[in-house]
Amino acid sequence: MLKFHQVKHIFDVLDKMRCLRKRSTVSFLGVLVIFLLFMNLYIEDSYVMEGDKQILRETSTHQLSPEHYMHTFKDLSNFSGALNVTYRYLAVMPLQRKRFLTIGLSSVRRKKGSYLLETIKSIFEQSSYEELKEISVVVHLADFNSSWREVMLQDITQKFAHHIIAGRLMVIHAPEEYYPILSGLKRNYNDPEDRVRFRSKQNVDYAFLLNFCANISYYYVMLEDDVRCSKNFLTAIKKVIASLEGTYWVTLEFSKLGYIGKLYHSHDLPRLAHFLLMFYQEMPCDWLLTHFRSLLAQKNVIRFKPSLFQHMGYYSSYKGTENKLKDDDFEEEPFELPDNPPASLYTNMSVFENYDASKAYSSVDDYFWGKPPSTGDVFVIIFEKPIVIKRIKVNTGTEDRQNDILHHGALDVGENIRYFKQNRQCITYIRLGEFRNGNFEVSDVNQKIPFDIHCMRIYVTKTQKEWLIIRSISIWTS
Repeated sequence: MLKFHQVKHIFDVLDKMRCLRKRSTVSFLGVLVIFLLFMNLYIEDSYVMEGDKQILRETSTHQLSPEHYMHTFKDLSNFSGALNVTYRYLAVMPLQRKRFLTIGLSSVRRKKGSYLLETIKSIFEQSSYEELKEISVVVHLADFNSSWREVMLQDITQKFAHHIIAGRLMVIHAPEEYYPILSGLKRNYNDPEDRVRFRSKQNVDYAFLLNFCANISYYYVMLEDDVRCSKNFLTAIKKVIASLEGTYWVTLEFSKLGYIGKLYHSHDLPRLAHFLLMFYQEMPCDWLLTHFRSLLAQKNVIRFKPSLFQHMGYYSSYKGTENKLKDDDFEEEPFELPDNPPASLYTNMSVFENYDASKAYSSVDDYFWGKPPSTGDVFVIIFEKPIVIKRIKVNTGTEDRQNDILHHGALDVGENIRYFKQNRQCITYIRLGEFRNGNFEVSDVNQKIPFDIHCMRIYVTKTQKEWLIIRSISIWTS
């Protein structure tokens, strides 16, 4: 078993590794890359120390026990250097500027079925012209079979040449020589040897993909190679990120399945790459991600509905076995996501545990839960600045607690902010309407209300014996 100081030394060594890249004039590089693109060749960096490669191999085969996790990654923020990998650039054009989002895909040869081309097609077809300007797609052809790679590269370049030339699509390969040992691995969870090899290699595939994508954009989302996207998914992601401004997060989840739709800050990618590589044989990648998130102090899962990505493959990349998993929260053309402008919230209802008021206003898959409300109880939203609202929608109760709805209540909007005992409150309210079967929805608010709105409140008009869940509050501004 490794001593802590030995593990720390290994990380110090890894932290010093850098991937050196060739520099050339833009005109020469452009001509060269176009030539290589259509000839289906690759170029390769050459500044790699054999000693560094050997350290990478040896390091990633060490057996690290769970009790070392917290000590080993106590200073995880230090490991921001790139892994020393020389990539083969199968189809890459130089980027003129940093994009908003990189979408990463890793793909290997399947015994049955092939979905990579459909996945790439879905990404581009479900994005508007303006959204396409803000994304980059990186495909890691991670199979060691060169014949398969050549066929896939030819298919990709023929179908998506204009996206490659525009810098929206890059195809890369990390050579086998940079991979750690993939035989005689630890058989955790009593998995068969071939499955352990498959999932361990997959961890390394993802590590090398993440490492490559670290400086392409501000954010990164991981997809699998058999995924369908919802319409305008980038706009939805942007709204969610904006709504979380000032909030600490490591991972945002836009699908509940596997390693699909997991969003990261790009500055965290080198650390995640190191993490996957160091523990590549311990467990599947989606399990490792849970540990990574916790180590960087995000305690709870932050997942959003509706899901923006759907698993569409019928056969698994492992042995071609059937895989019919579907995300039942996915919507291919979801309704327009709400704006929910910045606001403070409070209620005089008795809150149950940590189901506080803010959870009803967030896009996160969570809700407010309070004990039985009484006549006159309120749930108030006070906006940071007056806004013009065109639509409001409020839903109470859940599928498994269908009686925890607001049985008798109304929705009011207000103006004229005043300060009372350190709280801001509106002194004038106008009623927009009553709740029906626990729900409230109204459109064209800006045509019905003659003022900019400072506050919105849910008002309980009759005491009820049932608890109250406010599942979601959605506001669209004009």
